[in-house]
Amino acid sequence: MANPNTEAAGQPGRLASIDAYRGLVMLLIMAEALDLRAVARAVPASRLWAALAHCQTHVQWLGCSLHDLIQPSFSFLVGVALPFSIAGRLARGQSGWRMTAHAFQRALVLVALGVFLRSVGRPQTYFTFEDTLSQIGLGYGFLFLLGFCRPRWQWVALALVLVGYWAAFALYPLPPADFDYARVGVSPAWLGEHGLTGFAAHWNKNSNLAWAFDIWFLNLFSRESPFAFNGGGYATLSFIPTLGTMILGLLAGGVLRGPRRPWSKVRLFVLAGLLLLAGGGLLEWLGVCPAVKRIWTPSWTLWSGGWCFLFLAAFYAVIDIQRWQRWAFPLVVVGMNSIAAYCMEGLFGGFIRDALKRHLGAGVFDVFGTAFEPPVLGACVVLVLWLILFWMYRRRLFVRI
Repeated sequence: MANPNTEAAGQPGRLASIDAYRGLVMLLIMAEALDLRAVARAVPASRLWAALAHCQTHVQWLGCSLHDLIQPSFSFLVGVALPFSIAGRLARGQSGWRMTAHAFQRALVLVALGVFLRSVGRPQTYFTFEDTLSQIGLGYGFLFLLGFCRPRWQWVALALVLVGYWAAFALYPLPPADFDYARVGVSPAWLGEHGLTGFAAHWNKNSNLAWAFDIWFLNLFSRESPFAFNGGGYATLSFIPTLGTMILGLLAGGVLRGPRRPWSKVRLFVLAGLLLLAGGGLLEWLGVCPAVKRIWTPSWTLWSGGWCFLFLAAFYAVIDIQRWQRWAFPLVVVGMNSIAAYCMEGLFGGFIRDALKRHLGAGVFDVFGTAFEPPVLGACVVLVLWLILFWMYRRRLFVRI
């Protein structure tokens, strides 16, 4: 059997499965250009398009869609890659102090890049920290330090992060009976359909601990208007349980670099995935902690982490053990330049869309009817982005932080 830690994408010791999984995550982000929800609205009788649109939509509060697994997967893979990164830097003779300084510098750049991307098109810097890159950056320094610890201490850190974050929400007082939810962007209709009651109300939208923290923290920065709420319910403090997701990835990366046989690693990942899914689901079913992605509750960390382990197991088994790699090449191209792909989608996706319509004519994309223009045009946008990434791949141009 081939050693799964051999060459991948031309780099010794690189696992193609990690790049392919990361590439899938980035392609799902880029695929927002397909706008499948527009097709679902145009053909409301179609269950297929409704299902596809759901996969491309974040759930309102409780629950999970495919789109909701993008950010957990990206965060998880940061942790998976860290043991390989540390080992590579140690092999090159870098000192611990130098690596640590670089890690915290990288964390700062990620936070700043997230703020920059959220500020595009605004009259002034929009200080908000719920962007994926900012969330990763806020916890990355702590994750890096944990990368030098034994797995038992990584498990202890994970438990402290999740239990402590749960306790902080649980101890924060519930809003009074006359609390004006409309003032914080929560309509009566939304509250009636998605609002939580009883003990779970500690995790309701824009009335929880993380929202209260942002009322104080985000208003420390210069703003167009005072911060009162986030329309989606997202919060800065979500970086804490996101760190939990990255720690799960760190543990997985340690196993990948460890001495276990390849198929033993797959079985361990599958078992871990199933146990995490069961644990997250049980916490919600018991009413202890609802699984809410938008505020990244501890039960969501477990539930989404379970899916991440299962995805990693599948990619590792197929690509690095069975060596079925050709099909994954388009994913690897994107996954090896994930930061570039993330920024390109945010900065140039709309420009490419407009340029295609302007120069080719809108009628070109109506080949299957006007209802299906959005995915046809969106597929062309994704193709252009991929071709740019392929050009960078061929010339070994990789954006690193």
